[in-house]
Amino acid sequence: MANPAEKFDFDVIQIGYGPVSKASALFLERQGWRVGVFERWEEVYPLPRAVCIDHELYRVLHAAGLGDVANRVCNDAPTYRWFNADWKELLAIDWAAGSISGGSEVNFIHQPSFEWAMDERIKASPRVALNFHSEAIAVVQDKDRVTVTIRDTKTGATRDYTARYLIGIDGANSFVRESLGIKRTDLGFEADWLVIDFALSGGLTARDLGIPECGQYANPVRPTTIVPGGVESDGRVLRRWEFMRLPHETKEEMVKEEKVWELLNAWIKPDQGELIRHALYSFRSLVAETFQKDRIFLAGDAAHVMPPFMGQGMCAGLRDVWNLSWKLDLVLRGKADASLLQTYTPERAPHVTDIIKISMFLGSIICMPDPEEARKRDEMFLSGSAPKPAPFPILTDGMLERDGQGQVIAPAGELSCAGTVRLGGRTGRYDSFVPGGTFTLVLQDGFDVSSQAQRICGDHGISIVTIADRRTATDTQIGDTQGQFGRFMAEHAVGAMLVRPDFYLFGGAKDSAGLDRVLGDFVRQAQAYRIEVGAKETVTA
Repeated sequence: MANPAEKFDFDVIQIGYGPVSKASALFLERQGWRVGVFERWEEVYPLPRAVCIDHELYRVLHAAGLGDVANRVCNDAPTYRWFNADWKELLAIDWAAGSISGGSEVNFIHQPSFEWAMDERIKASPRVALNFHSEAIAVVQDKDRVTVTIRDTKTGATRDYTARYLIGIDGANSFVRESLGIKRTDLGFEADWLVIDFALSGGLTARDLGIPECGQYANPVRPTTIVPGGVESDGRVLRRWEFMRLPHETKEEMVKEEKVWELLNAWIKPDQGELIRHALYSFRSLVAETFQKDRIFLAGDAAHVMPPFMGQGMCAGLRDVWNLSWKLDLVLRGKADASLLQTYTPERAPHVTDIIKISMFLGSIICMPDPEEARKRDEMFLSGSAPKPAPFPILTDGMLERDGQGQVIAPAGELSCAGTVRLGGRTGRYDSFVPGGTFTLVLQDGFDVSSQAQRICGDHGISIVTIADRRTATDTQIGDTQGQFGRFMAEHAVGAMLVRPDFYLFGGAKDSAGLDRVLGDFVRQAQAYRIEVGAKETVTA
């Protein structure tokens, strides 16, 4: 019998080649799929944009075989501080204090180094075909394939390529989104900021310059952001300044070099390093009305754009493709019905919308050019009466445990914990000891598992992991060396949790009867999506 894959040029086509597309290609090729990437420009964009990767995506990179890249390009974030015009501290967030993933809450990166490292991996992979100066000019689909017409921007020649699925990861002005006629919802934030990246002369530090290591200068005269810009491959340390454009200033004057130095003059001098780049960005808050149309998906800025005040722009895009990759893998293998892919928008769109709203809230506090409003803001913060931002979002829809009325049951949708653990005399990251790409049942030591639950796990290839106190763990149990699992499970009042391949909880249970309920609903949904992952060995007792 002919291989169905031979009917298509690729299993998945990706339009665009930014950091989210690079990560997506590597996620999919690691699962064995043929990926065609088409980018209208002629090379990897060499200048920094994003500067943050949070703890969840740092974990994802390690689990996806990119741990060496993450370790090389990431640095733990310093304390994040907000100051008023008089340099009184309004807020301090210790990002390095820890996260549920076991490391720093936020990591700063040098984005070009991150992209070049992934680009090197992609170019070495026989399963990824990378095509520069290749512009998508038409996209059509039918019941079993997507066809994209690509124009060579050098020769003008066109050619059609086919794939089973296509992902538009082609930026805020996405051709794929526009060609599908997908509209965007504007959540109402808009502000122009001048972004400047500066490489410091050898040895210079933020302390030497008398500036915050990481902070917001919420001065109504000129709201300003000052953050690390990562470390270049040659060791040069970058600093980033972001200056809000004021109402009386034009966009044209903001990008002139004399304006750049006028704004930098209070912070740094030309002889203290090198100006790497400057650009004016219009920070918006836009979400596509759907992230999927049949066999075509949107991800990254093509699906959503947000203000930068949480450092979540690139992170949100990476979450998109991480969510999509495990589902595409099952569907492409014939181990799940294509209806599983219809959970993509319900899971990702509300999650990223909530993040955008939190970022807008922070932006409304920072972007405050009115002196009287700024004075009231300062009083609230200094008196301790300032409103708190909403907690970081969880999944609220999609493949999650539900009650008889279809309502999601807590703690379903929570991001699960991780960290450094010990197993069989070895210490390492939790995910390095647990099979990836599958559902995992995590049990506290001594949790009673019914024969029915054991049978369901065996029938559906659910790996079973037992977590124990590090001082009493046997060689077949995972020792909770950081106490992450104990704290997390106590907080959510569960002794068992069923974790999805993307690390979010399908559901949790406090006792054996509750676990039977969780697994029963998992079976119901697995049957609805026709998920057949097959039996796998239990990895711990």
